[in-house]
Amino acid sequence: MSKKLILASNSPRRQQMLRELGMAFEVKTLEVDESYGDMPADEVAEYLAVKKNQAYRAILDEEVVITADTIVIHQQRVLGKPKSEEEAVDMIRSMASNTHQVVSAVCISDGEKVVSFSDRVEVTMSQLTDEEIHHYVSVYQPMDKAGAYGIQEWMGMVGVEKISGSFYSVVGLPIHRVYQSLKSDFGITPKF
Repeated sequence: MSKKLILASNSPRRQQMLRELGMAFEVKTLEVDESYGDMPADEVAEYLAVKKNQAYRAILDEEVVITADTIVIHQQRVLGKPKSEEEAVDMIRSMASNTHQVVSAVCISDGEKVVSFSDRVEVTMSQLTDEEIHHYVSVYQPMDKAGAYGIQEWMGMVGVEKISGSFYSVVGLPIHRVYQSLKSDFGITPKF
């Protein structure tokens, strides 16, 4: 009998991707402290994914738990979720006409084994007017998104010139790597 799969994420985008893989899973959520202190920006997302996974391991037994975190790095600075519309506008304005990195990390565990990894993607944004930025922030309310934008939304359609790496990692889950890890490390396959 296969183990129960738990996606520990509030993100509707992560839930949709795992559903579209054909995986049977339950969603569970906890409030986990997402502070990370002073560490290299490249390590933050994986550190947080592992930290979240450890919190779930404390209350779960043998279930396979997937936790994830996504950050945006621009000019050596981590851009998390904006706390206000003004901060969202400032984040997008700073990334316009520039290249930034999106790092999505995952930690998967089953009580015996822990696998963690991250996927880094380069994203180049086009020049944007203040009117375009304000429109996006006021209509799409990107306060739940690292870097204040969703590539799958209007901003991605008009503001992203190119990406080097997985589109799905920018959305928030390196689903290709999750699929391979579930299959090879945990023996979990889709329900076709």
